[in-house]
Amino acid sequence: MVHEKRDAYNYDPVILLAVILLIGIGLVAVYSASSILAQEKFGDHYYYLKRQAIFCLFGLLLMILAKNVNYLLYRKLVYFFLGSSLILLILLLVPGLGHKVGGAQRWFRFGFISMQPSEAAKLSLAIFIAYSMSKNVENMRTFFHGLFPHLFVAAIFIILILLQPDLGTAIIIGMWMLILLFIGGVHLGQLLVLLGLLTPVVFYLITQSAYRLHRWWAFLNPWEDPQGFGFQIIHSFLAFGSGGLFGVGLGRSKQKLFYLPEPHTDFIVSIIAEEIGFIGISVLLILFSLVVIRGIKIALNAPELFGTYLAMGISCMLAVQVIVNMGVVMALLPTKGLTLPFISYGGSSLIVSLIGMGILMNISKKTIVMAR
Repeated sequence: MVHEKRDAYNYDPVILLAVILLIGIGLVAVYSASSILAQEKFGDHYYYLKRQAIFCLFGLLLMILAKNVNYLLYRKLVYFFLGSSLILLILLLVPGLGHKVGGAQRWFRFGFISMQPSEAAKLSLAIFIAYSMSKNVENMRTFFHGLFPHLFVAAIFIILILLQPDLGTAIIIGMWMLILLFIGGVHLGQLLVLLGLLTPVVFYLITQSAYRLHRWWAFLNPWEDPQGFGFQIIHSFLAFGSGGLFGVGLGRSKQKLFYLPEPHTDFIVSIIAEEIGFIGISVLLILFSLVVIRGIKIALNAPELFGTYLAMGISCMLAVQVIVNMGVVMALLPTKGLTLPFISYGGSSLIVSLIGMGILMNISKKTIVMAR
């Protein structure tokens, strides 16, 4: 016999605790990694910390809201979310509307606040794919009901993201989508063929861009040009090597002293490894693993397929981004401009990740358990 949990407070507390701890670690890490840089650029040691704290508060409020909004509402609003994200990605490419940093036009700028539409697009795609797969569950193994419609929609988003350009986010979405479609029942052979067709496309995109080629060579042999394209990853190595088991001490990183570029964003894990060592990295991995494992458990116990696929999509997206970010800073993967959820400086990623956690907790409130 089964019954549905309906207690308004009956959400998964493990996810909430793990997320709060990750945010706390992130705030400390952002301040430690950025204080000297912030003083140099803005004359304020706390510049990045104050902004990140505001993002955290806003994100937590939205997480609480999402935790208390019935996730089935997203099924009714799926095309609103999808269309809104699509329009934002298109508007971003309009000259004068998008804000360009380092040659990439990935943000809208509103005064001192920046918004990255690709982060919201990830969540919109998760809602759409969960909705579509739950509707077509009986036909997911057929090409025209399983692979094709999801590939078509995702391809539109990926192309718009590539035009920014942002190959890293496009690859993350592609990897995540393949995993989710496999979970949803798409034939493995179709996915392998798709992967085989996309691999040369990715190779072509890499070879047609000088900075991407440099990143690739830095991954293969950073010591070939230690003062050039290998500089960043070599200093990440130095950070990890200096940290050892327990680290050199909080706030005592040397690589953040203008050696490791932008230490508070993509390579913040390197600073954490240097200051609190293997133990600190292990704590991070445990906390992220807890969130992903509990998310998968919520998916398996969801009352219907939309909740299952949505929880699985959010959990897999988090897992893929954590694996890629940590793989990059350890030179296990080529360098990509991807943040570490909850830890790296940046409002869009943090806020969207927290909304995703709120949705997970709402799904957990509706899970079905066996009565004893």
